Amino acid sequence: MLLLGNTLAQALIWGINTIFLLDAGLSNLEAFAANAFFTAGMVIFEVPTGVVADTIGRRASYLLGTITLSAATLAYVGLWHWHAAFWLWALASIALGLGFTFFSGAVEAWLIDALAAVNFTGTVESVFGRGQVVGGAAMLVGSLGGGVIAQHTSVGVPFVLRAAILAVMFLFASVVMHDIGFTPDPRGRPLAEMRHIVATSVDLGWRVPAVKWLMVESLFTGGVAIYAFYALQPYLLELYGDPHAYQVAGLAAAIVAGAQILGGLIAPRVRRLVHRRTSALTAISALGTLALALMGLLQSFWVVITLVSLWGLLWAAAMPIRQTYLNGLIPSKQRATILSFDSLMGSSGGVWGQPVLGKSADVWGYGPSYVVGAAISALALPALLLSRRQNAPADWVTTSPTAPGVAPTTPAGSEGA
Repeated sequence: MLLLGNTLAQALIWGINTIFLLDAGLSNLEAFAANAFFTAGMVIFEVPTGVVADTIGRRASYLLGTITLSAATLAYVGLWHWHAAFWLWALASIALGLGFTFFSGAVEAWLIDALAAVNFTGTVESVFGRGQVVGGAAMLVGSLGGGVIAQHTSVGVPFVLRAAILAVMFLFASVVMHDIGFTPDPRGRPLAEMRHIVATSVDLGWRVPAVKWLMVESLFTGGVAIYAFYALQPYLLELYGDPHAYQVAGLAAAIVAGAQILGGLIAPRVRRLVHRRTSALTAISALGTLALALMGLLQSFWVVITLVSLWGLLWAAAMPIRQTYLNGLIPSKQRATILSFDSLMGSSGGVWGQPVLGKSADVWGYGPSYVVGAAISALALPALLLSRRQNAPADWVTTSPTAPGVAPTTPAGSEGA
């Protein structure tokens, strides 16, 4: 229910966010720079909010996230209404980034801890896959609904609805959400505890080669994925020939949502096709890079729609596999912080990647900017291969169920795809 409500609220604006920013008087560079400030906020606050989840509790982190996002979303509406100066957009975007960081590591850590507490015996990919199906369904409804609402009212109304739903989710979660399988450990010296947890998390995260190279991969793919998704809105309207067909922009987000549902369903099957998770991740990353390049080169509305479907499906199929691999590499106590650090790396890619790609769209057009994005994404492939070279136990797929956060063992000398 929490996932459904949160994703529905967020998806209301996913199909029109870039159009909203352009309607407020921002250029492509400024619009994607505003997105970059959003990701900069995530970079700044990822680890501190992850520490909040690891010390005060996952529930507290979630509640802080809902109320912060609701307030920052309303600030966005005010800036749009007054055609405010860019520096105000930058501040509001940073606040949005803060809100999202309260969710990024906490919710996933909450789920993994709860599964361990109830002695779950299934595969973690199946759980993440089902969650992706629920999230995809909410995204499908929200993105289509947001586009239709904007078409018949204004691009600001979906943002107001988003803030209202988040406020309702705050009230709902305050009653039904509890920390299961995890006991918060707030200590008398929170700053000292923060330094301790961060240092430990760096030791167990960045200094573990398999984890480090997986994080480096997200440095190149995270920002490109955000740009590719949000640039689709004006790009498809341009290809469609009607700059005010907001329902078409919502359709793009809905296609990605449908791909997310299908990807969540097929992820466990993809996992069974290979012996190692990095094999699936590398193949999917290469195909996704090719799809991005073709989206920029083949500038036809229906061709791009088809490629968007393929790209979204590949991305969605990879996520449960990547989440399972990463969770199998890290311990429970620092899970939220390390997952937040992983999100930080993806957000860092967005800080520099989105302005670069937005400027390339201003200079050359949206199509060439996708080709540039594909070139950046290609740099992630060596990082995945370096993670694979570590031969981590969590990389190997076993036929027996694996407990959350516990890596399967592999016989010495085993080889596979």
